[in-house]
Amino acid sequence: MTYTTINAKQAEKMKRYYIFHSKIYDLTRWTFLFGRKRLVKNIPFQPTDHFRLLEVGCGTGYNLAKIHEQFPNAELTGIDVSEDMLNIAAKKTNKASKKVKLVCEAYGENTTVEAGFDVVMFSYSLSMINPFWKDLLEQALRDLKPGGYLAVTDFHDSKFNSFKKWMGVNHVKMDGHLFDWLDSHFQNHQSKVKKAYTGVWEYLIFIGKKEL
Repeated sequence: MTYTTINAKQAEKMKRYYIFHSKIYDLTRWTFLFGRKRLVKNIPFQPTDHFRLLEVGCGTGYNLAKIHEQFPNAELTGIDVSEDMLNIAAKKTNKASKKVKLVCEAYGENTTVEAGFDVVMFSYSLSMINPFWKDLLEQALRDLKPGGYLAVTDFHDSKFNSFKKWMGVNHVKMDGHLFDWLDSHFQNHQSKVKKAYTGVWEYLIFIGKKEL
């Protein structure tokens, strides 16, 4: 069975999951998806710069709207498997529609998005794409320009196995698996592991540069 076939099966699972969760996503996720505002703020470009950014798993467009506010000249592409999430993203980025392109498909080797991005962003999407998170990061490496940046914020780890199991019910893997791969494949521009709710879990913020 090929990666493309497996990826398609996972995409269908995510589509079904977000039929309901798209309706409550923005109302609930702010309580635990920490680091998103900091990640956008620390994208290493000036506010007036022109650059191309791809967000993989853009969901309801929360990040894309924030990025457009901070970088009005940036060309933004958001990709997600959930049409329900993208319908919300379209409304949220309506005022910036000339600068934002939304694509409904699974990200991977057969993606239709044009390569050559200055930034590829993953915000709480990698920990839900199991066990294919590494394939997506390798695709991001190919889609980035030399000297481009990978920007990631996501769950990192927890010392409570019961919490990890509960998160697993919601398709989330968190065992510190992302940081080592990111740090070994990109020049570490900025990275932090921070505690949430006094240490119930940790979340990661990483910005790395692709070698020239």
